[in-house]
Order: sequence, then C-alpha cells, then structure tokens
Amino acid sequence: MPITLPETLPAFDILTREGVMVMSDMRAARQDIRPLRIGLLNLMPKKIQTETQFARLIGATPLQIEFSLIRMSEHETKNTAAEHMAEFYRPFQEVKHERFDGLIITGAPIEHLAYEDVTYWDELAEVFDWTQTHVHNTFGVCWGGMALLWHFHGVQKHLLPEKAFGCYRHRNRAPASPYLRGFSDDLLIPVSRWTELRQPEIDATAGLETLIASDEVGPCLIEDARHRALVILNHLEYDSTTLKEEYDRDIAAGKPIAVPQNYFPDDDPVKTPLNRWRSHAHLLYGNWINQIYQTTPYDLAQIGQ
Repeated sequence: MPITLPETLPAFDILTREGVMVMSDMRAARQDIRPLRIGLLNLMPKKIQTETQFARLIGATPLQIEFSLIRMSEHETKNTAAEHMAEFYRPFQEVKHERFDGLIITGAPIEHLAYEDVTYWDELAEVFDWTQTHVHNTFGVCWGGMALLWHFHGVQKHLLPEKAFGCYRHRNRAPASPYLRGFSDDLLIPVSRWTELRQPEIDATAGLETLIASDEVGPCLIEDARHRALVILNHLEYDSTTLKEEYDRDIAAGKPIAVPQNYFPDDDPVKTPLNRWRSHAHLLYGNWINQIYQTTPYDLAQIGQ
C-alpha cells in the first residue's frame, strides 16, 4: 500500500521517480480502508528536504499511510517559501482536536538554547502533553527527542566540546525489541549534533530503555514505553549527501568544521560518499509503523484512551 500525499507536494514527484508507492489524496479517498494517520511536526529550516526524507521511509511500508504536515502555530520559517507552508502545512492549533496513529517530531538547529528559551517552547510542551491523549505513538528525532525526554523526565542535554559529526558504529542492545526486528548486531548511523544525552542519566531514569548506543557518541535510540514514545538522537533518515551538504555549507561560510568522520571514502571530501545506513533506516521506520498497526485502535476516537 502507498503513502498518501498531495500531488503538488514536491515529495510526490521525487518519491515517484525513486519507485516509492505514492497515491494522491483524491484517489485514496475512493478506497474503502482506514489508513494509518501519521503526522510530521517539522521543526527543521529546510522543510521540503526533511518532509521528503521522512515520507520516503514511511512510504516504504506495505500499509496505506495518510501523511499530515504540521508546523508550530506562531513560528515563521525563513527557509521555505510561504506558499509551500500555506498549501501543505497546518498549524498545531488547527489539528490538536484530531487524533493520529503516529507523530514524528523532528530536530531543530537550536541545541545551544535552553529549552525554555526557545520561542515556541510553550506550544511544543503543549504538543508533548497532547500526544498522551491524541497520539498512539510518538517518534522524537534529535533535538525533538531530547526535548521530549526533558519535558517528561527532566533528562538534561549536555554541550559537547566539539560537534559529533560523521557516521559512527552503534550496537544493537535490545535485539528482541519489536522496533529492531531484522537489525544487525551493529550498524552505522549518521550523527550531526552539538549536544548529547549521557547513558548513566538515561539508566537512572525510570521507564527509559536504550535500544541502540555507540561507544563514541553515546545513546541513540531510547524507548519511553510509559509515554508510548521512541527517541532517536541520530539521523537514519538522512540522504546520502546530507552530511556533505552541511560540511560544504560551513566551509563556504568560513566556519570551523572537521571532515565528517567515517563518511567520505578515505576521508576525502572530494570523493562521493556512500550510503551505508539506508537499509536500517527502512527497517526502523517500517518496524515502527508495523508496531503502530498492530496496537492502534481501529476507532480513531479511542486513541489516547
């Protein structure tokens, strides 16, 4: 089954060319089936790139997905055309009466700020609380996941002495988890962040379990079963060239930036990077969708109850 997207959304053509099954919302409306409702609260500046990355992974599952794009109500993005935002995104205050089978909350390039100093923090805290009554399962990514664990558990983020930037080996610590079905014992995951969560503090927090971790960059995938949430601090959703684009951008701006570790062949930024995480990205998000499908109520009105 395909993912349902508006035909005019840029991701529709991109994913169609890649062979991902997509369906227009008009065609989906004629089918006698209840699709899974998955929302994407997109906090990233480059909205189109981010929505395409997640739609690619969500659209690879064998279930029909209704994909909804959500934004913070008062925050104005400067990196995406206002016409795109008006046509495809709805502010949270307009959707908070609705229920979703799943919600992805992306990262945001504001790691240096205290959570309470983020201009939209109060509304984001409202989103987190809303997930407990209107969302069956939540997936927080990078800063969005850190913020979720801070809100529900008070888990601190810590500033790193230098940016964790590159592809790092990670260990599968919970092979029996339904979210890690089919996973290797170790895997490579892209990382791009200035902050970290520390494993001893995760271990000391009741209700949290680390499913994937790295000896170099710490915990990666954390389950918060009580709040029906997963948190991933790193970026399986990244395209092959995302780290390269970040590196090239900082070099062009004259910012000090190291070559991303274990990313370019022979660590040579002139060479084309190879994608060595794509299969695990599809496994993780496919497992997440499958787990939602197995456990979510058929009646949307019962979600969160």
